[in-house]
Amino acid sequence: MNKFFAGAVFALCTTAAFNVAAAGNVDNGKALTAKYNCAACHGADYNSPIDPTYPKLAGQHADYLAHALLAYKRGGEGLNGRGNAIMGGMAKPLSTKDMADIAAYLHSLPGSLVMVKQ
Repeated sequence: MNKFFAGAVFALCTTAAFNVAAAGNVDNGKALTAKYNCAACHGADYNSPIDPTYPKLAGQHADYLAHALLAYKRGGEGLNGRGNAIMGGMAKPLSTKDMADIAAYLHSLPGSLVMVKQ
């Protein structure tokens, strides 16, 4: 029984440590969004895009944002990719860590997304 308990504790701690490491660096994400001028299309607050068809990014789930960036990097022809000439070009130079950092920063911002309809 003690071996089972020790294994469960180890698995729980390993999972928690992985999630913290995968969370992304908010400060680096802020610097990257400035470097790549994301606000030019998505608005200075990332909640007021210049075109209504562009998504609001502030407050969006970090895992969704990171996945979307990876899909844009893969392109429309790639497996689970997204075809968009502008976002494809923006995502190409990003590393997986860059994507996680950008996602963490955008997630940390206050947004107007509706999570649950009342």
